[in-house]
Amino acid sequence: MKFPLLLAPVAAAALLGIGSAHAQQQTYKIAYIDPLSGPFANVGELMLTHTQFAIEDINAKGGVLGGTRLQLLQFDSKLSAQESQSALQAAIDQGARAIVTGGSGSSVVSAIVQAVNKWNQRNPGKELLVLNHSSIDPELTGKQCSFWHFQTDANTSMKMKAIANYIKKTPEVKKVYLLNQDYAHGKQWASYGRQLVGLARPDIQFVGETLHPIGRVKDFAPYVANIRQSGADSVITGNWGQDMTLLLKAAGDAGYDLHYFNHSAGSVPGTVLAVSQAKLGQLTWVAEWHPGQADSPKVDALAKAYKAKTGKDFLAPRIEMTPRLLAAAINKAGSMDTPKVAHALENLSFDSVVGPVRMRAEDHQLLIPQVVNTIAPVDGKTVKVGWEGTNYGFRTDAVYSGNELAQGTDCKMAQP
Repeated sequence: MKFPLLLAPVAAAALLGIGSAHAQQQTYKIAYIDPLSGPFANVGELMLTHTQFAIEDINAKGGVLGGTRLQLLQFDSKLSAQESQSALQAAIDQGARAIVTGGSGSSVVSAIVQAVNKWNQRNPGKELLVLNHSSIDPELTGKQCSFWHFQTDANTSMKMKAIANYIKKTPEVKKVYLLNQDYAHGKQWASYGRQLVGLARPDIQFVGETLHPIGRVKDFAPYVANIRQSGADSVITGNWGQDMTLLLKAAGDAGYDLHYFNHSAGSVPGTVLAVSQAKLGQLTWVAEWHPGQADSPKVDALAKAYKAKTGKDFLAPRIEMTPRLLAAAINKAGSMDTPKVAHALENLSFDSVVGPVRMRAEDHQLLIPQVVNTIAPVDGKTVKVGWEGTNYGFRTDAVYSGNELAQGTDCKMAQP
C-alpha cells in the first residue's frame, strides 16, 4: 500500500512513534539514590557496584518479562534529604519506576518515602516503588510504613535482638556505654540496645550515653576519654563509615581495649583495616553474611564472580539481592505496573544466596538470616581468611534465621 505524498510524513511519524513506544516498553528504569560524594562516598560506591552487578546479570539472562531490560540511573544523595528529593524528581523526569536507596541514613530514606507517597497519590498510573537495602530504622516498617516501601535488610530491632542473644552468653560484658550518631537511626540503636540487651542481661550496667554529629567529627579522642572515665568495657554504637573507623583509631591511640557492638560496620570498606591498625578492641557486628563464612557455597561463587568482573571485594548479599527481588516480583506480576509489582513483592519467597527469605506482607520487612560475627586475627581455625590486606578477618559467633528474629509490628498500611 502506498500513502499519498502529503500523508506519508504523518504515517511515518506514527510508525516511528509506535516503534519508540515499543522500545520504551523494553526498558524498566531503576534510580539509584545514595551518597557518591562526601565522607561516605566509599559506602555509596560500594552499594552502587553491588546494584550494578545484579542488574547486569539479570539483563544478561534475558531481563524480565521475557526480554525487558533493567536500566540503572545514578544520582548522588549527598547525605541530604533535600538533595535526595531533588534527585527523586530528576529520576521521575527520566522515567524511573523504582528507587534503590538505603546508604544515606534513615532520615533521608524516610524523606524519599514520604515524597514518593505524595507523588503516587497525585499521579495514578505513574507510581514508584522504594527498595531500601540498608536504612534499618524500624519506624520505616512500623508507624511510618508505606505500601510503596520495601525493606530488604533486617531492621534495627532484629539486629539488636541477635546482638542481645550473643551478649547473653558473653559474661565479660558488664559495663556498657552508648555512643551513637545524632540522627534517627543512631537514637534507635541506642534505645534498642538499652531495651533488648537489658532484657537479655539484667545485670549489665549502662554507664553513659552520648550522641554526636554524623560524619562531622574529625577526632573521637574526647568521646573515648568520656567512655574511659565511665569505666565501660563495651560500647553499643551504630556508627558506620568514617565515624566508625575514626572511633576505632582514637581508642587504639589511647590504648583502650573495648568491645564494640554494631549493626553493619564490618561490611563497610576500611573497617577491618582500622581494627587491625588499632590492635586493640573487638568489633562484633551482624549481617546476613560475612566474608570467609563457612558453609556458604552460593555466596562464595557469587563473590568470586563479582571479584572477577568488578575487581572489588563482595560484601553485601542483600544489596545485590535487592534488584533480583524486584525482578522476581515483576515476573510474578507478569507486569511492570507498579501497584501489581508491589502486591507481587508482598509475601514473595525467594531462594537467595544466603538461604530462603520472605517479604512479610504486613509491613514489607524482609525476613532474612543474620550472622553475629567479630573482626578478629586469622588463627587458621575460627578465622581462616584475612581481609583488606590484613591478617584480620571475621569469626562467626552465632547464626539466626529471619523468623527467629522477627518481632511484632505496629504498621497500619494504607492500600492504594
